[in-house]
Amino acid sequence: MAGNWRISSFNGVLLAAYFIPVWTITAFNIIVSPIHGLYQRPNISLALFVSDHLQLSGLSTVRVAWLLALGRMTVVAFLAAFLVFVSRASLRRSGGCDEALGIALALGSVMSFAGVVMASQVGETAALRLHAAELLMMLGTAIVMLVERPAPPQAGVAPAGLSLQQS
Repeated sequence: MAGNWRISSFNGVLLAAYFIPVWTITAFNIIVSPIHGLYQRPNISLALFVSDHLQLSGLSTVRVAWLLALGRMTVVAFLAAFLVFVSRASLRRSGGCDEALGIALALGSVMSFAGVVMASQVGETAALRLHAAELLMMLGTAIVMLVERPAPPQAGVAPAGLSLQQS
């Protein structure tokens, strides 16, 4: 069991263990109270950027907050799907769970990079550090996924969905 874990799968599980609870709590804070949730530390860079540069109305600010919550929940959903896929040994060995992790990493990296840019524009150093740390975690996992080679096929083992006998 311990020998069939790929490094990217293990790294993805650790990443999901951080991002699923943290981003879910942040998204639910926005859902419960959009403006108050938007002005909490994980989202303050977006809130200040929107209020300073875009000058949106209150309702438009609430819509931006809901879009942020939807984006975070989308990343959480793909990470949860990755955890479901990685629980099957055949999918884990063949790398079949990497698509869900890749989509979560792509969306999450874009969101964290945008957070870094907005935090640097509004001068929020704590938010800048938070978004930079999240971005580096996701980019590190993406690099491991790109560098790691697929598992070689084992002799006598059929790929998932195929039988060994040809009828």
